[in-house]
Amino acid sequence: MKKTELLAPAKDLETAKLAIDCGADAVYIGGPSFGARYKAGNSLEDLKELVLYAHKFYVKIYVTVNTIVTDIELDEVKELIKKLYEIGVDGIIVQDMGILKLAIDKQIPPIPLHISTQCDNRFLEKVKFFEEIGIPRVVLARELSLDEIREIKKSTNVELECFIHGALCVSYSGQCYLSQCIGGRSANRGECAQPCRKKYSLIDDKGNVIAEDKHLLSTKDFNATKHLKEMVDIGVKSFKIEGRLKDTDYVKNVVLYYRKELDKICGKTSSGTILTNFESNITKSFNRGYTDYFLEKRKDCFNFDTPKGQYLGKVTKIGKNFFETDTKENINPQDGLSIGEEGCLVNKVEGKKIFPNKMPEIKVNQKVFRNKDAQYEKELNNAKVKRQIQIDIEIKDGKICVTDEDNNKTFVEIESTEKANNQDKMNQNFITQMKKTGDSDFTVNNIELDSEIPFMPVSAVNELRRTLLDKLMQARLNNYKREEQTPLRYVDYYKQEDDYRANVYNNEAKEFYKHCNCEITEPAYEMGCGHQIELMRTKHCIKYALNMCKAPKKLFLVDDRGKKYELKFDCKNCEMVILG
Repeated sequence: MKKTELLAPAKDLETAKLAIDCGADAVYIGGPSFGARYKAGNSLEDLKELVLYAHKFYVKIYVTVNTIVTDIELDEVKELIKKLYEIGVDGIIVQDMGILKLAIDKQIPPIPLHISTQCDNRFLEKVKFFEEIGIPRVVLARELSLDEIREIKKSTNVELECFIHGALCVSYSGQCYLSQCIGGRSANRGECAQPCRKKYSLIDDKGNVIAEDKHLLSTKDFNATKHLKEMVDIGVKSFKIEGRLKDTDYVKNVVLYYRKELDKICGKTSSGTILTNFESNITKSFNRGYTDYFLEKRKDCFNFDTPKGQYLGKVTKIGKNFFETDTKENINPQDGLSIGEEGCLVNKVEGKKIFPNKMPEIKVNQKVFRNKDAQYEKELNNAKVKRQIQIDIEIKDGKICVTDEDNNKTFVEIESTEKANNQDKMNQNFITQMKKTGDSDFTVNNIELDSEIPFMPVSAVNELRRTLLDKLMQARLNNYKREEQTPLRYVDYYKQEDDYRANVYNNEAKEFYKHCNCEITEPAYEMGCGHQIELMRTKHCIKYALNMCKAPKKLFLVDDRGKKYELKFDCKNCEMVILG
């Protein structure tokens, strides 16, 4: 079976450990700074503890250093990367080309560099460029189709990382400047204010309102479940779940779900068996409705009403302090419901009657969504999850020898020489006690006795077991092989010049492009811009969504403050652009 990597998000140490327990082969997490989710930072002390926990199971830890940085910040970035390398981090995810120049100049240690999706990796030529300079992995744009991913894989040998689940950025990643334009909060600096989730109106050049107060830029959430096998067959290495700001319930549910799905198709790159009494169900985690985006062909990836949660049905009847729906799902007290723009908690349910904590302003036939499933959350919170590494134990020549599932080996000497009065009973007691691994990281698969067990009290056997497992874990950690970044080199960029969309924010990045024979004609948008630019380019097209592809009119988005943004349509590529 092909081995793939299930890559889970984590906002903090607790969530990261949970992701590992649930079967992640790797975890990506923010460091103290310079991550694209500035609210999800973690101390070096926590990262050090996480690395040790992860490496026990041969799980990898990648730290996001994927913002663009200023010249002044480069020294801090260098120091951070050195410390991440020292504590054993397996790789960093980067956007700023200045970091690549630091690597070429040997100003940072040889930690593997993964190219973030923030670098807008949707072109074969760009992925080839990163491969040729020596990058081991590229995170592809979410918008690519299976055919496009297949073509990239056929034409390169670089590892490909693809998103398979979670919230979608409506813009090509790294190419959205809307948040910076509106409020000075740069997505490329980790401070996106998510303007794509807000309400807008659509008007034409005569001021006619075509759509009013709708979430016109909001997309559904990604779910690539039915395409996993084809992605494995194509050769995708890493399967990435979005969600570095998500809570533990989301991570537990979603990671367990994809661990189970991938186990049906391929092998994992880490160790251990996942033990749980919980049945995952991704429809129960918060979502905006699911889409497989553009993996097959253009579909309805948008939802202008931004439903929140699991679709239940429609309102069929409204009373004074209750309403009814045509749902076939069980609705329970404390469930959270969303109906149109209204939300409520369920106080009680009597038959088909739902009594909310406050009666929302709703209409018959409105769609009802559940954004909090109280019963499922209770089950999820109570769910037990444990990851354990299988071991085989053999007793021979006065030694207890142990081998784990990755062929790590060690032994302890049996010091007692006193012959047991009842050998069968002693053997059975020994086997029973050695199997009591409890909450440790190991579980015994098989025990073979090739020599007689001398008499030992239970306490002595238990102490031998603890010593044996401690030595085995140390052997596992000693044998863990961390990959190192091979030396990078300059090669010609696939374009001779680039503009603000290259996101060059420091002189090292500008020099990098210069060495690659690419002229940067203007700096990053965050440094100021005196002309109209593409604030966003997206494959989500409002014209397509409203069945207006042939409409010749100029169209504009208007936000809740009355600010107007002109839309441009690249119909050849079926893309929409917001100008500003």
